[in-house]
Amino acid sequence: MGCKEIPRHLHFVGIGGVGMSGLALLLKQQGHEVTGSDTGDSYFLQTLKLSGIRVYNRHAPANLAPETELVVVSSAIKPDNPELLAAREREIPVIRRGELLAWVMRDYRGIAVAGAHGKTTTTAMVANVLLAGGLDPTVLVGGYWPLIEGNCRLGKGSYFVTEADESDASFLLLTPMLAVVTNIENDHLDYYGNLEALLGAFRTFLARIEPPGTAVVCLDSPLVRQLIGVLNIPVITYGMEEGADYILKKVELSGSSSSALLYYRGRLLGQLKLNLPGKHNLLNAAAAVAVGAYLGVPFAVASQALAEFRSVRRRFEFLGEAGGVMVVDDYAHHPTEVQATIEAARQIHRGRLVVVFQPHRYTRTALLYPEFGRSFFGADVLVLDEIYPAGEPPLPGVTAELIAKACQDHCPDLPLYRLPSTGKAAFLKEIVSPGDLVLTMGAGDIYRVGKELLEILKGAE
Repeated sequence: MGCKEIPRHLHFVGIGGVGMSGLALLLKQQGHEVTGSDTGDSYFLQTLKLSGIRVYNRHAPANLAPETELVVVSSAIKPDNPELLAAREREIPVIRRGELLAWVMRDYRGIAVAGAHGKTTTTAMVANVLLAGGLDPTVLVGGYWPLIEGNCRLGKGSYFVTEADESDASFLLLTPMLAVVTNIENDHLDYYGNLEALLGAFRTFLARIEPPGTAVVCLDSPLVRQLIGVLNIPVITYGMEEGADYILKKVELSGSSSSALLYYRGRLLGQLKLNLPGKHNLLNAAAAVAVGAYLGVPFAVASQALAEFRSVRRRFEFLGEAGGVMVVDDYAHHPTEVQATIEAARQIHRGRLVVVFQPHRYTRTALLYPEFGRSFFGADVLVLDEIYPAGEPPLPGVTAELIAKACQDHCPDLPLYRLPSTGKAAFLKEIVSPGDLVLTMGAGDIYRVGKELLEILKGAE
């Protein structure tokens, strides 16, 4: 089923999430009648309303209009949701977001970006390169991207660039013509059970690439390297490791910018420059160059687009400065991401680095707290918030204290504070000093604390 076969009237339950809102808006722009409901609030909800989509602020059977032909539910929706029950009682088909994404992709030449880290930034970079190359892609990205003033863009070209979510194996529904894998780590094992099952899912994902497509994968990831030998599809590799098709050399990290020389199979293409810190962003950019080259975008065009690239919100986003204190926010919620983000912060700041971290999900904390304990090297002060559940029920004995104890084992000299349940920004104000960089990290709502801190500091000026 492609877009032309999708019923005209759709209702989205949990429409406010970044993935659901983007799909809803795309279908609205393609001429479908769209309604939705969500009990939360977000920038994306306001965008949906402004586009003419009716959004209800509570879940109720009456929200399903008589003409509703298809109900789309997010992964956060519980089986006893009243709209879900009403849809089944009325025999209205119900599908998950991942199924709808797969259907939409079938009308396009799909480009799907998967991996433990860097999906959102890499997706935006790939889209940026394709836009610069005149390919006019349709885009669905996991955050607010300033270039498209939102999280989606309806293009007139044949390409559809999107993230591929491995967390619940929904990426196995996609049939892209090109797939990017930025890295693979031992995340989401609460769903998969073990690492071999996770690797098997990535093998299946890459096997679903439609001929004569290809995979673009990062050779620097050990688990990605394990996959390469068992794939029966064309593979393009990138990284800083010898043996990659696209190799980054002579990496220079200076302030908020990064650069490297990019070679393709021994031939120098030129210098890759970014207005973003960190080696991880150079790797993301190399993936975008590789995808662009495969689709005929010259390196000169791709590199210029990447030099002007502005990242997605909550990806090392500068929130502001007040009282001599700078605040940066990042979505990092895995130990590898945390360490890479701290390294990027150290690249731009020589003063004291105050890291404020909010763990994300009980299952992830239970699995990875030892690794989290080793991920805060480079911080001068660590402030831990409680776990953001993201809809998960609590697990016995699993709290942020697990990470705190692991940090004390590995970094006994690192000053460590625990955020109170209320007055978090006011608590932070008593810790910070002029000249500090405050780095908030986590996939929950910790960014709000950074913004509140700035308001308090401005009020004290």
